[in-house]
Amino acid sequence: MANLKAVVVISGNDSVKGSLQFIQQSNGGTHVRGRIIGLAPGRHAFHIHALGDTTNGCNSTGPHFNPLKKDHGAPTDEVHHAGDLGNIVAGPDGVAEISISDMQIPLSGVHSILGRAVVVHAYPDDLGRGVIGLQSSV
Repeated sequence: MANLKAVVVISGNDSVKGSLQFIQQSNGGTHVRGRIIGLAPGRHAFHIHALGDTTNGCNSTGPHFNPLKKDHGAPTDEVHHAGDLGNIVAGPDGVAEISISDMQIPLSGVHSILGRAVVVHAYPDDLGRGVIGLQSSV
């Protein structure tokens, strides 16, 4: 089976923009790579949200994509939402280079992420720990 591919164009408030390529591998995992510019330096929560509706920004994208009704957590935790992709880090220039692999964000099948929203938040994700200072970096 050939690898499936999808492209996401990031277009946010002010000058935040970029693009991401999602490539579903033959082992079922999906690799996300790309670049986002215009971010404040530091960590930013990075999620797949349930709805693809961005007409009212993050407010209309719904909760994190969570088809298996799991608790919020880090992508490295055994239990976490499918849409929990952790944090990305923007350097001093406001640029985040992204390279993430995940087994819970397929581009096909019953739990496909196609048609959903990719959201880069202004602030870091607590990774389900409730305290920003306790989270691990990307």
